[in-house]
Amino acid sequence: MTPAEPTARTTPTREARQSLRWTPAFVAVVELRGDGVRARGEVVDLSDGGASVRFLADAIHGTLGVGARVVLDLHIRASVIERVARIAWVRGARELEVGFVFDATDPITLDLASVPIDPRQALRIPTAVALRRRVLPLCEWNGHVVTACADLGDPLGLEAVARALGRPVLPQPVDAAQLARTIMTVHGDPRLAAQTVETAQVGQLDSLVYAAWLRRASDLHVCPERDGVHLLLRVDGELEPFDVLPADAHAELLSRIKVQAGMDIAERRAPQDGRFTQELPGGQRVDVRVATLPTNHGERATLRLLAIDADSLTLANLGMSETDLRRCGDSLRRPHGMILATGPTGCGKTTTLFAALRAIIAERRVNAIALQEPVEYDIPGVSQVEIDTSQKISFASALRSIMRHDPDVIMIGEIRDAETASIAIKAALTGHLVLATLHTNSAASAITRLVDMGVERYLIAATLRLVVAQRLVRRLCPYCRREEPLSSDAAQLLRRPQAAGSRAFAARGCVFCSGRGFRGRLGLFELLELDGELCDRVRDGAHEADVERAARAKGVPALADDALAKLQSGATAVAPVFEAVDPWVPGADVTHA
Repeated sequence: MTPAEPTARTTPTREARQSLRWTPAFVAVVELRGDGVRARGEVVDLSDGGASVRFLADAIHGTLGVGARVVLDLHIRASVIERVARIAWVRGARELEVGFVFDATDPITLDLASVPIDPRQALRIPTAVALRRRVLPLCEWNGHVVTACADLGDPLGLEAVARALGRPVLPQPVDAAQLARTIMTVHGDPRLAAQTVETAQVGQLDSLVYAAWLRRASDLHVCPERDGVHLLLRVDGELEPFDVLPADAHAELLSRIKVQAGMDIAERRAPQDGRFTQELPGGQRVDVRVATLPTNHGERATLRLLAIDADSLTLANLGMSETDLRRCGDSLRRPHGMILATGPTGCGKTTTLFAALRAIIAERRVNAIALQEPVEYDIPGVSQVEIDTSQKISFASALRSIMRHDPDVIMIGEIRDAETASIAIKAALTGHLVLATLHTNSAASAITRLVDMGVERYLIAATLRLVVAQRLVRRLCPYCRREEPLSSDAAQLLRRPQAAGSRAFAARGCVFCSGRGFRGRLGLFELLELDGELCDRVRDGAHEADVERAARAKGVPALADDALAKLQSGATAVAPVFEAVDPWVPGADVTHA
């Protein structure tokens, strides 16, 4: 198993796991206990989700099979960490290598910073009960409500939670001080804490936005239907139902949204856009972008939450490989030229460009100006201009004005038309580094798109330095992922038949991912760097397929190759890859030998 990302844990676990992650040569010893068998082995690999251990064959061969429940004592430095586990796989003859998956159903001390909190459960018990009984429902999993509690010996507290939620409780011990802080974060505003999901109706927009923020959702959808108002949250790119309000709550809820966003509450037949900022418990703020649209059952509204932690916005955190990071960094260090991020809507192009901007600012002092619609990130050191077509501020007009402000780096939220493309190309040609997004299906098709906009091929060859094609996929939960071979069907669909039977991973579900098997998202990337040979081909009129073939001949991996690498490393699973990547786009059919 591949070690998971560094996660804050309580000592001695934190020290032990950091030792394993940051010292590759470090070797830990493990003792196995189960069904009267005791064996001592050597840890081959360890993550928060499981372990690979090497034993002598005569120690456990034929005694414990796959699925057997055992106890592992991990001897790491001066610490001994006990974990209940189940054998996931066994391979080998004389020396057995055994894969263990830690069993999250057994009580272990949870780090609440690593556990997602589902507002559908957490907000359904009163603040007074949570504080007095020191309990907090976290999520529903396998028919139980996983509940953090400071005292496992308090049956009255657990009974109170079970009665309030109507579900059996699965208690998990947590640090009392951390639990108290988390309860205050969840129930910090008494006005919000008194409003539960069941009573979230008209006039409670604040509660809905707060619940969406607590669930780490990117969007809150208010969808009127015949049977009521359906509330949906988009979490990690996936829609999940949140609540259903009565149909008669729709009109007043939409009016409240429009008032907050500065819209015309009397206009119900035309789409509108707006935004507002909401204060959250603990003094945090969340910017919300609102769009309304008339439908046959009334106006629907989509609220996008723009509360982004810019400090974690780095290219490495987005999922780029070491090779891609190096190539991208080389292009960002150039004083002029154009770098494009391409892909469909919602694939993270803007996020990638702002991570690139932060990398530039960290290395050198530049005058950076960004054009966005709307402004999504607050990046220190970047002057940001919000495009507003209703105020006659377009990308093209703002870009012409920016050129009079002596910029070193220009970021364009999207190249939409020929005028914007022409100005961007001229800026890159006259000594500026231009970062922009473009809607295309592959890296090479960015060249075709610019040509269609009327940009001369010789200008593209002279200015375009790097094209980053990307997609977003769900990230496997490192605590519970399970290893399984890549099926031949999946390998064929990826057009990489030689990968059949190779190491891959699948989702399982645990308390750390609310039983979903996935936590967060990461990017799949294809970096097309235009060097001398490719520039000559572009200038001479090479078609998109010719550019693709030339890139593959130079060893440039396709999106499908990066997807396969992340499948084999345990970063994602087969299903999310096929939801995001179409291996049949031009160039993806070139299979590496």
